[in-house]
Amino acid sequence: MAVLTNWLNKLVKAIALLNCITGAASLQAQSPSTISLVQAFNLAQQNYPLIRQKGLLQQTEQLSIENLSSNFLPQLVVNGQATYQSDVTSVSIPLPDIKIPVPAKDQYRITAEADQLLYDGGLNKAQKQIQSLNTAVQENALAVELHNLKTRVNQLYFSILYQDELLKQTDITLQNIQAGINKTKPQVESGVALRSNLQVLQAQLLQTQQRTIEIKATRKGLTDALAVFINQPISENTLLKIPADYTATDTINNRPELQLYKSQSLLAAGKERLVNTRNLPKATAFFQGGYGRPALNVLSNEFKPFYITGLRLNWSLGSLYNHKRDKKLIDINQQTIDLQKDVFLLNTQSQLQQQKADIDKYKTLVATDNEIIQLRKQITEAAKAQLENAVITANDFLIQINAEDAARQSLVLHQLQLRQAQINYAITTGKL
Repeated sequence: MAVLTNWLNKLVKAIALLNCITGAASLQAQSPSTISLVQAFNLAQQNYPLIRQKGLLQQTEQLSIENLSSNFLPQLVVNGQATYQSDVTSVSIPLPDIKIPVPAKDQYRITAEADQLLYDGGLNKAQKQIQSLNTAVQENALAVELHNLKTRVNQLYFSILYQDELLKQTDITLQNIQAGINKTKPQVESGVALRSNLQVLQAQLLQTQQRTIEIKATRKGLTDALAVFINQPISENTLLKIPADYTATDTINNRPELQLYKSQSLLAAGKERLVNTRNLPKATAFFQGGYGRPALNVLSNEFKPFYITGLRLNWSLGSLYNHKRDKKLIDINQQTIDLQKDVFLLNTQSQLQQQKADIDKYKTLVATDNEIIQLRKQITEAAKAQLENAVITANDFLIQINAEDAARQSLVLHQLQLRQAQINYAITTGKL
């Protein structure tokens, strides 16, 4: 019995281990190994809830145009009535051998009338164009919103990159501290150096390890936020690629805002055409058939079928009262659109100049950081030798390590700020 129990326990542990391995492999399969900034942009846009609005806009346009097309289908109206009137038309002049019938006071009639629109002055076509232009405006407004999403994703992406670089620099600092411990430990054991020197380095090692934990926790919070935007899990092993260099160009032809202003102008022009078509006459053909008493012969008291067919011309002149004012309102709307476009271009050009100045600034800082790091590395190497020969204390050694670490962090920060400034410039111009 004991042997069987032992065997079952081993089997359960083996199954549990297999499940852990399978689960880990499944999680690794779900998490991408690498992500680029462009991929993050595309995934964020694809998974942004507003992207579904594009399909709704297209469906709305299609249904509205189909409704407008039905205006050229025959319009059928069925009417019925039964009336009783106090008096009827009668001829009271006596005529020899002629008896003129008197219509009945109760009258009945049911009719069906079909109207076929022949000409509407282009109103239906103008309304369809308005619907399509309005959809284009809303789609371009959606494109602006999706473009603005890039700025938020860019901020998260570079924040994660910064944490990754901090981890690399922290590892270098740990290696330097560990090297100092390795040099100091034999000195303490041989009585050449005080144990406090070793303890100072060991305490600094623990503090740096704590810093690694904090950086990893910060990175996890940022990756979780980015994962929400791109709708994909991001593990701590997922590598975020540093974006390529982007050449600064001052052209902003690809910004979706410009397409939005253009579509708004086209919509205004379409509304002006619609105003003009409302003042044109409309022609329809009609056919009316019915059954009743009296029919078309009002002097007959018999139930009879009847029909009437012909053409109608309808020209409503009431819209002429507001024609000039409607066109003036459209003109004011067009001026407003042009003004908004000019403001956008002015603000964007100002933003580009500021971003270009940031790019130049970070290039200069990066060049200076590289020089500082080279000097700090030499100082740290000298400090290692001095620590090994007990010329300086552990505190003095840590001062040089921390100074080199700060210089490396400054370089990493400025390098990422430079690349982010270039990306921001590309986003502002619409290149990215």
